[in-house]
Amino acid sequence: MSLEQKNWFEIAFKVQGSVIPTIMSRVLWCGAFGLFVSVLSFYQIPVGAKALGGVVPSIVLGLLLVFRTNTAYERFWEGRKAWGTIVNNIRNLSRLIWVAIAEIDPLHRYEKEEVLKLLVAFAIATKLHLRSQPVDDNLAEFVSPLQFAKLQTMNNPPLEIVFWISDYLQAKHEQGQISLYQMNELQSILNGMVDMLGACERILRTPIPLAYAIHLKQLLLIYCLLLPFQVIDELKWWTAPVVALVSFTLFGIEAIGVEIENPFGTDPNDLPLDTICNTISRNIDDLISIEPHYRRSNIYGGHSSGQLN
Repeated sequence: MSLEQKNWFEIAFKVQGSVIPTIMSRVLWCGAFGLFVSVLSFYQIPVGAKALGGVVPSIVLGLLLVFRTNTAYERFWEGRKAWGTIVNNIRNLSRLIWVAIAEIDPLHRYEKEEVLKLLVAFAIATKLHLRSQPVDDNLAEFVSPLQFAKLQTMNNPPLEIVFWISDYLQAKHEQGQISLYQMNELQSILNGMVDMLGACERILRTPIPLAYAIHLKQLLLIYCLLLPFQVIDELKWWTAPVVALVSFTLFGIEAIGVEIENPFGTDPNDLPLDTICNTISRNIDDLISIEPHYRRSNIYGGHSSGQLN
């Protein structure tokens, strides 16, 4: 739950950080114009337009709410696309590592399994990093005790994991197990994972401006508190349920925007990052269970050359 959700009324009445000092002069001018209209009405000059009483505020408030919700959903969808790219990059990188890196020594298969587990660790570490949570036992399952201790001291554990994977790829190139072209391709996919980490951090570190949040809450309160006076003559005893229904609609739309603007948390409407990480872990387990050179006997009819006739 974000700070904006916890302190709704406190933010609504907040002056510092709002646009009140900036717009105060314009507000006073509009008030003066309202006073001028009142004087005209006092002298029996027909200046009333009752139909505009509800239309104009509704349009203005509606536009603000739509903009707020659309902006929040754009952040939510961008976060989902970033995680989708992370999943795809991990699948591609794990597949290429498993198939492309030659197993000259029996130890090499173990090394490949360990580096594939680091890919799962990257996803879990990214999830924890975006939630501002410390590394936990879920991450310890995919790294060595020494690596786990190191991650506990890092400000950005996902970047440290990327460094380990990159270092492994460089070592395999120097040992002649992958070509320069293969290493560059693998490093490019790894760079894409870092780019998506940065995209998620950008969403997380760039919240909706406080002034906008304050002003929208103030408008919602003003509109909902003045609405009974506007409809009492027509609705009589139906005023309370109608006002409650309108306020439910408006406050609900505003709350949806607040709920989804940070898509990396643990609220019900946030991205299912735990499920995504579990899916990545299962994908890696399935890949490790496959013999890297099975294609030579199964797909190509037992031709060890690996080429189609």
